[in-house]
Amino acid sequence: MKYAIVIADGMADCPQDELGGKTPVEAAAIPNADHVASFGRLGTARTIPVGFEPGSDVAALSFLGYDPNKYYTGRAPLEAANLGLELGPEDWAFRCNLVTVRDDVLEDFSAGHVSDEEARALITSLQEKLSDNAISFYSGKSYRNIMLYRGQLDMGARCAAPHDIMGMSVKKNLPKGDGSDLLVRIMEDSRPILSRHDVNLRRLSLKKSPANMIWLWGQGKRPSIPPFRDKYGVATGAVITAVDLLRGLGIYLGWDIIKVPGATGYLDTDYAAKGRYAVEALKDHDIVLVHVEAPDEASHEGDVRQKIRAIENIDTCILGPLLEALKKYGEYRVLYMPDHYTLIQKKTHSGEAVPFAICGTGIGRRSNLTFSESNALSTGFTFDKGHELMKYFLTG
Repeated sequence: MKYAIVIADGMADCPQDELGGKTPVEAAAIPNADHVASFGRLGTARTIPVGFEPGSDVAALSFLGYDPNKYYTGRAPLEAANLGLELGPEDWAFRCNLVTVRDDVLEDFSAGHVSDEEARALITSLQEKLSDNAISFYSGKSYRNIMLYRGQLDMGARCAAPHDIMGMSVKKNLPKGDGSDLLVRIMEDSRPILSRHDVNLRRLSLKKSPANMIWLWGQGKRPSIPPFRDKYGVATGAVITAVDLLRGLGIYLGWDIIKVPGATGYLDTDYAAKGRYAVEALKDHDIVLVHVEAPDEASHEGDVRQKIRAIENIDTCILGPLLEALKKYGEYRVLYMPDHYTLIQKKTHSGEAVPFAICGTGIGRRSNLTFSESNALSTGFTFDKGHELMKYFLTG
């Protein structure tokens, strides 16, 4: 049996007035997703358990079959794994966003999607000027970076996700609680260093958003996640994504991380290349996961047309080629879904149960419905514990 999973990050949304009351999914031309839904099972899964913030970290554990209540320790430890960072039992990893702040307002959680090269230069400068025996900085991809804390303090502070406080006061949303004094000091100390950096002086001259502060959040300690082979008996797996979070989780699962040239984690990602690499990965892997960040990014920017375009590109360039390739293997199953809702109007995540569609060998009766949020809800086929969806997908 061959298995393929396609995750359109943040794809699910609410009806939009400018789309005549349709959601971006309903407005998009997605014949391949409609095929999966119509010829297979369509339903909903609650990937964000009650009590958890609606983020891709929690949702990814759920759709991969791992109960967040048992395995979740934070977002940053998963991203740190992709950077090859070994966490000791008392170490804390933090997500370290490069952000744009003007006066007291957080204007942009991604600093205008600062380039990888620019981000490396900025993080290197912070490492030179702010690191010590307990604190160190590591560059990731674009605005997504990591800070490690190897000191003696409890760092369980309440930290806001920067994409949730766009346009809001920085001072009112700084970390609070255990370890917050140190975190706030580091964040404030980053401002003069970054503001005066050549990278930001150049960005300002080009009228681009400066990466003039870091935002620390998503912290946690090393999780204890059993390999996918041990938990589910599927021998080999592969992950295709531009996002460190999913790559790091794939490392914990024991899957191969396949890097695709042109995969950016943004709207300009090379969808076709991801599709080609996914088809190739099927040859020597039992399960292949393709994750695309673009719909989520469009939502955070409040751009409904870009979101529709991203959803259509995933359907045409990734899901379609995978469906054709899977048929050649005889027995197969494909799962298509978002990880969570990302609302265009609010530019942030939401925790409702998400739609999913599964088709292939042994799945059973067909839904005869197109893929959409409302159609998925109408079936009444739901997994209140989202992590149980994976067992159904694998066993039928």
